[in-house]
Amino acid sequence: MNIAIITACPSGVANSILAAGLLEQASKKLSWDAKIECQSTVVEPNILSQSDIEQAEVIIIAANRDVDTSRFVGKKVYQSKIQDVTTDPVAFLQTAVSQATAILEPSKPSESIESSKKIVAITACPTGVAHTFMAAEALEEEGKRRGHQIKVETRGSVGAKNQLTEQEIADADLVIIAADIEVPLDRFNGKMMYRTKTGPALKKTAEEMDKAFELASIYQHSGSSNQTSNEEKKGAYKHLMTGVSHMLPVVVAGGLIIALSFVFGIEAFKEEGTLAAALMTIGGGSAFALMIPVLAGYIAFSIADRPGLAPGLVGGMLASSTGAGFLGGIAAGFIAGYAAKFLADKVQLPQSMEALKPILIIPFVATLFTGLVMIYIVGGPVAGIMTALTDFLNNMGSDSAVLLGIILGAMMCFDLGGPVNKAAYAFGVGLLASQTYAPMAAIMAAGMVPALGMGLATFIAKNKFEKSEQEAGKASFVLGLCFISEGAIPFAAKDPMRVIPACMAGGALTGALSMLFGAKLMAPHGGLFVLLIPNAITPVLMYLVAIAAGTAVTGFGYAFLKSRSEAKQVQAEA
Repeated sequence: MNIAIITACPSGVANSILAAGLLEQASKKLSWDAKIECQSTVVEPNILSQSDIEQAEVIIIAANRDVDTSRFVGKKVYQSKIQDVTTDPVAFLQTAVSQATAILEPSKPSESIESSKKIVAITACPTGVAHTFMAAEALEEEGKRRGHQIKVETRGSVGAKNQLTEQEIADADLVIIAADIEVPLDRFNGKMMYRTKTGPALKKTAEEMDKAFELASIYQHSGSSNQTSNEEKKGAYKHLMTGVSHMLPVVVAGGLIIALSFVFGIEAFKEEGTLAAALMTIGGGSAFALMIPVLAGYIAFSIADRPGLAPGLVGGMLASSTGAGFLGGIAAGFIAGYAAKFLADKVQLPQSMEALKPILIIPFVATLFTGLVMIYIVGGPVAGIMTALTDFLNNMGSDSAVLLGIILGAMMCFDLGGPVNKAAYAFGVGLLASQTYAPMAAIMAAGMVPALGMGLATFIAKNKFEKSEQEAGKASFVLGLCFISEGAIPFAAKDPMRVIPACMAGGALTGALSMLFGAKLMAPHGGLFVLLIPNAITPVLMYLVAIAAGTAVTGFGYAFLKSRSEAKQVQAEA
């Protein structure tokens, strides 16, 4: 049988390409001659010729947007959504052929079954890199697929992009906040809002959008984090990640500047008046000195909004000065935040004096309380814990180092940018303030393995992957070089029972080898591009060996575990 197939999706990226690949394989299984037109924005489309159309007995259109059918007048045509293809492509083709009907006149752009809505959204993750933008793309595609007008503002590591205007917010029927950190919400006062995280928005986009329309409630901004709505109740993890996300730019900048000082020699900064000494003053004496206060300040900010910032910053400075380190900074942030929140909720003043609360009373009382608690209660014991932890890490034997590397490496690869991954990363970053650099080296090396491994697997076992997966593998490899574990998410979402164990095995090996080789990393981000700075990573060769070994385990392991063709398991994800 001769058939012609057209696939199309709103973005012209993943869905269209995946559907085309599935239907091509299915037609071969049926021994049908199929001409396929994949309407894509990333690959060159093979447009159906007039001859292809005339010879086709049936025209099959799998699309999530309107397709011009004027060239098919008089032909038998079957139209369906792309998601109908993925369950059983062979059965889909058989159904299409049996149910196709002749087109007597070209179709006009159809109106959406559900009324078109105007949606605005914000996405934000702790590091502001992969999850932020992948979740935004997923929401945009799902919104367009349903016929809605949608605009997503991304609050990434380079600041807010595609920013929402006041008019767009005023016109919006629904606001979706997909954020793992605290984002400013005062401009959405009075709007219907649904709050979720970037993970569900990325992996369960359709389900989250359904929930958004069903569960959204009117947002009332109170000037603090005190909200009665369930959506406004944030857990400790989210507060911590808000602090970490604001701390990271300071740490990364400081770490890279410290690494630059080592270009002149490991000990060069000790000679006063030199450029190396100036760089160390900027990176270590200033940027790293701000690390813990910024962490504590923005934890408190997440809890109590702006009134919590001042006591949090002061508490963080006290954590640094008392030697309590990043653990003390975390404690200071929560103490200051909840103290400020308690005062905001419980202290009642005459209306004429209410304006003094956020600028005078709360900062003064909360700062005083936090400072006294840090000095007399928390500072000493936490400083002792930090000293013991630092001594243990600096003096541990090879067996203990390898075990720690295994644990940290496996954590980095368990959920690919999720809470476990971020916990391991925050642990390594926190130790930089106490000049403990080995765990951070193991963490970054292991964090590169999942994305690198998936890229390797698609290269060495091409026949087991769809064309679109092979392209995703190339992108994943590049992301891995940049220390962006999320590059492996498309593979983990489709085949978690094989991908996650393969990634964890490779990450654990890399972490163990990095610790065994005594690798040290001065800059907590940047992937292999940090190698461009001399002495930022030591020893370079053995560090590369550790990464290569883990990548090989993950890549070859998954290539071996993956079945030859798993078309039925393919999920149409951007």
